[in-house]
Amino acid sequence: MFAVVKIAGQQFRVQEGDTLYVPRLSANNGDKVEFNEVLLVSTDGKLSLGADVKSIVKAEVLSNLIQGDKVIAYKQKRRKGFRKKHGHRTHYTKIKIDAIA
Repeated sequence: MFAVVKIAGQQFRVQEGDTLYVPRLSANNGDKVEFNEVLLVSTDGKLSLGADVKSIVKAEVLSNLIQGDKVIAYKQKRRKGFRKKHGHRTHYTKIKIDAIA
């Protein structure tokens, strides 16, 4: 059994017991969260999608703040003395899927 769920504007394919990194959620460690925007559910080879889906994905927050890899954007114009360096690290939340109900 798997489901496609929309979390913070991104779609994830999840199964029970999966751990995944999603864009940062406003929840603390150990909190239980539910995701209502389930786009597709597959049960024993039968697909339900669109308005037919009446499922909720339940998950537990394992770690509230995980930083992604450092990304550096660098701009330069030759012979002009113009250099601009900007970097950031994206914040993620690690969750574990408990149930697809």
